[in-house]
Amino acid sequence: MSSSSFRVKIPRNVEAGGPAGGGEKGGGPGEELPGTFITAMPPLGGPEVKELQVRAIQPPYSYGRISYNEVRKEYLYEVIEPQLTAHERELVDHMKATLTLILGPEVASLSLSDKRAYLRGEVEAYLKSREISIGPLSIERLIYYIQRDFVGYGPADALILDPEVEDISCDGVEVPLFIFHGKYESVKTNVVFADEDTLNSFIVSLGQRCGKAVSVSAPILDGTTPEGHRVQATYSREVTTRGASFTIRRFKERPFTPVDLITTGSASPEMIAYLWLAAEQGESLIICGGPASGKTSTLNAVALFIPPTSKIVSIEDTREVNLPHENWIPGATRSGTGDRGPDGKAAGEIDMFDLVRAALRQRPNYIIVGEVRGKETYTMFQAMATGHTTYSTMHADSVKSMVNRLENPPINTPRILLSALNNVIIQVQARTAKGVVRRVKQILEIVGFEPETNELITNTVYEWDPGADTFIFKGHSFLFDKVMELKNLTTDQMDAEFDRRVLVLRFLAEHKINDYRALWKAITAYYKDPAAVAARFKLGQPPEAASGAN
Repeated sequence: MSSSSFRVKIPRNVEAGGPAGGGEKGGGPGEELPGTFITAMPPLGGPEVKELQVRAIQPPYSYGRISYNEVRKEYLYEVIEPQLTAHERELVDHMKATLTLILGPEVASLSLSDKRAYLRGEVEAYLKSREISIGPLSIERLIYYIQRDFVGYGPADALILDPEVEDISCDGVEVPLFIFHGKYESVKTNVVFADEDTLNSFIVSLGQRCGKAVSVSAPILDGTTPEGHRVQATYSREVTTRGASFTIRRFKERPFTPVDLITTGSASPEMIAYLWLAAEQGESLIICGGPASGKTSTLNAVALFIPPTSKIVSIEDTREVNLPHENWIPGATRSGTGDRGPDGKAAGEIDMFDLVRAALRQRPNYIIVGEVRGKETYTMFQAMATGHTTYSTMHADSVKSMVNRLENPPINTPRILLSALNNVIIQVQARTAKGVVRRVKQILEIVGFEPETNELITNTVYEWDPGADTFIFKGHSFLFDKVMELKNLTTDQMDAEFDRRVLVLRFLAEHKINDYRALWKAITAYYKDPAAVAARFKLGQPPEAASGAN
């Protein structure tokens, strides 16, 4: 991929200076000088543009800068990378062409750090063999672009490496990439694919990373990269008229935890304590909500409360659930090859239904289904009815819409079977005075089924008050009644147990113990000796297991 095939809109007439130190003169007569640093920080677009944030992505090479134009009323995310002279750009192009010819399949088996070291050595060998004399900072610039385009994600690499970026979207040729930023939401970037060949080549490389082929005959790509990023892309202009497109949802190495739900205001400690109690008792759960409402994040957070000795099987289209449990089998679907048969499946295709059916033969205590949308749902509810605790998500904004989706095509689950479900979480993305927030709108219990009216009987346990942005306990929980009966507890003992869990969660949130492994160890310690763990938390002394949290 040629370095001139895409562009990053950075002014070439930048002044010497930037985020990284060092000093070097370079360039020939009439040549634009990139400055005296590996990467020079360009000036803002004008007095109406205010700089909001600068983040080091790969210092001293790449940076991300977010600014706000007060006239246009829009944010801009600038990817700031080393600015190359014309001579340096020519060298990068020649080196890429050479490396493309000489790189063998054995390089693919190397680790990421070894690949970077190998490419650094190849750049240095290339310059030495041709007796090309350039300064050390110029060499670093060349190495950056070679490593970025051969082992990184090319022009999108800095966006993927920024932990605050959640999604990256390309809508076509000559259209700026957009990101969804954790703080500033949808933001335009300065990265643009300037021609069709470069963008098509990038889509093909995404497919190769996902282990899937994309072409004119199969122009739609759905896959997961080795790093866990979820990719949806289209090739050329076969199905998208503005040219190839892609959306990359970044995989979070540190999954969302119960403490994150509390600290972000998505739920109260009491609500999380309720979900903890429900997970321990093996209550099945479906998390409903619209797109980007945080359903999978909440699913992963609740799954941390699964007792450590339980066997878990997770089933997803693309891997998003990340658990610390040892007795856990993560499963993912795969696409087939060739034409589809009479059953609607291609040869070798493994879908959600196949995985759910296989999971029942593995004797799991808990089954986690990433999202239900087809015939696998019927099997999942049968598993619930036979005693398997099941967690899942689905697109719905209320219990009524959830029931409508479940009992109509293509799911077709009988309403009577829905009574096997214990809890429903309704999650929303809402705009408040604090900006766009994610909130657990309701936690409901499925109490039973009314045969005369053919309706599910529900009980709302907790509800979000949008006006005050607070959470309200609605007065009664059938889960508490169930726990009291099973463990022969009095009301006071039940209240004491619940308060103890709230105390633990408040302490974890106040001390920002949100690393999922450290948090899980604290939860595991609680399962072993709840009174002792709660006593230590009350004294401000977390168990040794939680002391290594981030």
